[in-house]
Amino acid sequence: MIPKQNLPAAPANVIDDAGQPRMGRYAGRTGAIDWSTLAAPFARNSLWRRFHHKRWQYVALSTPRLLCGIAIVDVGWTNTAFAYVFDRQQGKQIAGFSQDGIPGLSAQVSDRPDGASSFSCFGHRISYQPPVDAQSGKYRLSLHSAQFSIEAEFDDSRAAPLLLAVGPIVNGSVHATQKSPGMPLSGEVLVGGQRFDLQDGVASFDYSNGLLARDTEWRWASAHGLDIGFNLQAGYFGKQENVLWLDGQLHALGHVRFEYDPATPLAPWHIYTDDGLLDLQFMPDGARRENKNLLIAATRYIQPIGSFSGWVKPERNAPPRAVEHLVGVTEEHFSRW
Repeated sequence: MIPKQNLPAAPANVIDDAGQPRMGRYAGRTGAIDWSTLAAPFARNSLWRRFHHKRWQYVALSTPRLLCGIAIVDVGWTNTAFAYVFDRQQGKQIAGFSQDGIPGLSAQVSDRPDGASSFSCFGHRISYQPPVDAQSGKYRLSLHSAQFSIEAEFDDSRAAPLLLAVGPIVNGSVHATQKSPGMPLSGEVLVGGQRFDLQDGVASFDYSNGLLARDTEWRWASAHGLDIGFNLQAGYFGKQENVLWLDGQLHALGHVRFEYDPATPLAPWHIYTDDGLLDLQFMPDGARRENKNLLIAATRYIQPIGSFSGWVKPERNAPPRAVEHLVGVTEEHFSRW
C-alpha cells in the first residue's frame, strides 16, 4: 500500500490573485517568483526590495567518500559563490573557493526554481542547468576553477516530489524555497591529478528566493539517500521547510531542536523534532568555515560534514525507520546582508 501524500500540491504561483503569498508547505514544483506583485501587508517599494531580495541556488553531491557543496548567491546589491570538495576519508576539505562577484555581472540566479543559474568571476565558473523539459528530468552542473573541476549529472524523473515552502519573515516580508529529495548522480570530480567518480552518488538542491531581514540566522541539517532524506531548519523561517522524504513520499515535520556546543561544533550533535517523528545523532568528520566582514555586510558560517544515525517516522503511530550513517551536513549561519 502506497502511503498517502500529506502535503497539498504546489501552486503554479506563490502569490494569489489578491497579491497575498500562499503560505504553507506543498509537494511539487512552482513557477516564477515575482515579489513585485505582493499586496499589503507584504508589499515593499522597489528600493527596499533591491536591498532585501536574496536568491540562491545550492547543490550538494555526495558519495561514500566525497561531499561537494556548490552555491551561487545573489543578495541584490552584490553576489558571491562558493564551492568545496570534502574528502571524508581524510576528514578535510581538499579543494574549494569562495569568491565575491562583480555586482550585476558575475552571478545569475533565476526567478524560476526550475531555471538556470551561473557564476563567472576571476577564473571561477559555475553553470547549473535544470531539465530542458519535464520528460528529460536531467540536471547538469559544471564547475571549473584553477584547483578543481566538477562535471555532474543527476535525474529527478523517478524522484519523490520537491518541497515548496512559503512563509513570512520577521523584519522582512516573505520567503519561498524549493528543495529536492535525493536524486541519482553520475559524473566526476578532478582535484589536481586525482579523479573521483560520482557514479552511484546522490545529489540534492536548494533554491531559495525571498525578501529577508538585514540580519538573518539559522541552524540547518540536510542529508539524502535515494529512499530517505530530510531537510531541517531552525531560525528565520520557523518550521516551514522541515520535511522528511521516505520511500517516495514527502512528509511535514514539526519544529526542530539542535543540541550541540557552538564552541566545539565537531563534537556530536543531537537533532530531533517536537512531533516525535525524527531523532538523530550527527557525527561530524570535519567542517567548512567562513567568516567575512565587509563593513556593510558580514557572514559567520560553519558547515560540519558527517553522517546521521537514529530513526525517523512518517507519522506518530508508524514504526520507526532506522537511519544508519546517512551522509550530510549541519550548519550554523549568520548573515548581515
